[in-house]
Amino acid sequence: MNEKIDNKATSLLRALGPIDATMIVMGSMIGSGIFITSAESSRLSGAPGWLLLAWAVGGVMTIAGALCCSELATMMPRAGGVYVFLREAYGSSIGFLYGWTLFLVIQTGTIAAVAIAFAKFLGVFVAAVSTDSYLVPPISIGSYAISLSSEQLAAIALIALLTWTNTRGLKVGKIVQNTFTFTKTAALAAVVVIGLSLGWNVNSAALASKWWDSWANGWSPQVAQPGFTFVGGLALALLFGKSMVGPLFAQTAWTNVTFIGSEVRDPGKNLVRALVFG
Repeated sequence: MNEKIDNKATSLLRALGPIDATMIVMGSMIGSGIFITSAESSRLSGAPGWLLLAWAVGGVMTIAGALCCSELATMMPRAGGVYVFLREAYGSSIGFLYGWTLFLVIQTGTIAAVAIAFAKFLGVFVAAVSTDSYLVPPISIGSYAISLSSEQLAAIALIALLTWTNTRGLKVGKIVQNTFTFTKTAALAAVVVIGLSLGWNVNSAALASKWWDSWANGWSPQVAQPGFTFVGGLALALLFGKSMVGPLFAQTAWTNVTFIGSEVRDPGKNLVRALVFG
């Protein structure tokens, strides 16, 4: 009897509904990646049409992955997400490698990149937050240098703050996640509306540019990718493939909701809905 009570007390609480799960998917995807990767993708492809196609192809690939992942999440609605899927499919050794790679590289690098992007945008409004504003000047260690700028400190503080809010419990974390996701979605919708409104201006870059002829826009493979030796259509195809790195990076975090499969109510339905609609 006591063992049952202890198991119940230590088990994860299924308190996230379909809206909460969908907000996690949307919040993971709608972030700094959307705003900071398009410029690089546009530079590589050279035309508005190729840029939109890169995002469209990335979206199709993301939807295909989400559908596959939703099926797996329905079969194995447990905490761990992709780790659980790989462990069950290929064995504990592959799951072990993925788990540590996720911890040391994938999630860690993504969190750091997003935090730095936040700090860069914050620096637009707060002049004190800057890459060149050093709190600890660069200290050379061999071929590396360690330093601490106000921008890095802001990024570290953001990570620490969000980590702390998640330690306050599922309810607090849910409120923070939903609030920020609604805010980001509204901001992105506003950007779309403003872009469409101003885009009809005859002097806008979208209308003034050639939508599919990158060369007519002054694009050159060697300028877009210094040292690139390919020319013609092959060069455009290769650089178009590289331009998809940004859109795919911005859209890959949709798997995050599967990590909390044990905290979603009726995961067989809600995880699928979150992955599809999110």
